[in-house]
Amino acid sequence: MQLSIVYFMRDPRPNVFSIERVYKSVRSALSSDHHSVEWVCRNSSSGFLPRLRDAWAARKAQGDVNHVTGDTHYLTYFLDRRRTVLTIHDLVSIERSSGMKRLALWFLWFWLPVWRSHLVVTVSEATRQALLKAVRCSPDKVLVIHNPISEEFKRVARVFNAECPRILQIGTKLNKNILRVAEALSGLQCKLIIVGQLTPEIVDALQKNKIDYENYVGLDREALVDQYAKADILMFASTYEGFGLPIIEANAVGRPVLTSNLPPMTEVAEEAACLVNPYDTGSIRAGVLRIVNDSAYRENLVAAGYQNALRFRAKNVAEKYARVYRQVAFRK
Repeated sequence: MQLSIVYFMRDPRPNVFSIERVYKSVRSALSSDHHSVEWVCRNSSSGFLPRLRDAWAARKAQGDVNHVTGDTHYLTYFLDRRRTVLTIHDLVSIERSSGMKRLALWFLWFWLPVWRSHLVVTVSEATRQALLKAVRCSPDKVLVIHNPISEEFKRVARVFNAECPRILQIGTKLNKNILRVAEALSGLQCKLIIVGQLTPEIVDALQKNKIDYENYVGLDREALVDQYAKADILMFASTYEGFGLPIIEANAVGRPVLTSNLPPMTEVAEEAACLVNPYDTGSIRAGVLRIVNDSAYRENLVAAGYQNALRFRAKNVAEKYARVYRQVAFRK
């Protein structure tokens, strides 16, 4: 029996494409007994009425299984809850809010969508535990399925440039920790490659610390993969993530990774990254220097990275989603 899976996606946004990449990979790896359809929001995810209009319109596009893929939890409101799967990528919105705003977000963005879904998927165990603490639903209702790595990210040979390493920084939001990264790299011979929009505060920090940098905004997938291929190190000293996709992307390409000693980065990287304290610029700097100066350590990170990336192959992730879809469709 062929199942019809409708993927409910957020509205297109410039320079934001992580969720789109994830579920394109999942759909492409599903077996032929799954018929995938993509439904995209007509309105931007801002304000109550535009979101409500999309939630109302979504009810007409339902399939055997409705998969609300993230960033649009409100689409669950009018869907058949017996056929609905919701993926939650993080809880950053309520963790950074307080007062009445936090209460409204908790109810409309988490409690109600979880209640309106048959099963909930989180992308890491860290996110699952945070959700269970916030919503207090049955633990059996919440499953972990890691994000997959796109097929474009493949092994690319490169001679490491120890004299002036090219350090790739993905993302510029506050949690990406670029201000501390700039301070940590001050005085080191390197080039920082930043993917994402720079704020005046970031530019000031880069100039203050005399960082040699390049900035890229709006890269397509091919151009993004090319930046990984040209890099010597991936810098991902984030203070908060729901998952941490750049870690496994760099693993797959064959680049040593520096990331935070916080979950879920530790869950995603396991032994395939240099772990540092993201709040300590000295720790970040020491991690960079160890990767640059210790060739044996660096090569071990790369080898471990290739093995780690295998856990996140799209086929493996798609098989886990397929089991969830069958469980929802047949409600066993």
